[in-house]
Amino acid sequence: RQVRAALRAAVRPEVLPLSFAQRRLWFLHRLEGPSATFNLPLALHLTGELDVDALRAAVQDVVDRHESLRTVFPESGGDPHQSVLRGEQARATVRVVRAADSPLEEALRQEARNPFDLGRELPLRAVLFGAGGEHVLLLVLHHVAGDG
Repeated sequence: RQVRAALRAAVRPEVLPLSFAQRRLWFLHRLEGPSATFNLPLALHLTGELDVDALRAAVQDVVDRHESLRTVFPESGGDPHQSVLRGEQARATVRVVRAADSPLEEALRQEARNPFDLGRELPLRAVLFGAGGEHVLLLVLHHVAGDG
């Protein structure tokens, strides 16, 4: 019984009330609808050979260590709460986009503008653009999980 309870606790999200700042951001997110108003993008230029699996593992390690990056904000009866995800539910992804037909700057702008679904998505998105020895890693964080 103890093993089953421990396994359930390891994968069941922790549910917490929102802080005042989180409630404000959640309210504005609901008021505006899906938008990129509170997206915080960071583009990193990487040169040389890149081990994409190691990069994915590093991003996942950061997500595993920081609850704010594993937190979603679902509603129950119109009232939001924090749900800190664990295990497979808290899987971060690094999407790889090979050299595209469109200019890199426009692709970065477009990706940085994609809104988050705070009720379902982790508040961190990672996209790797490029090929060969030149890459740009775009990290987009929603303000609800961090600030400037």
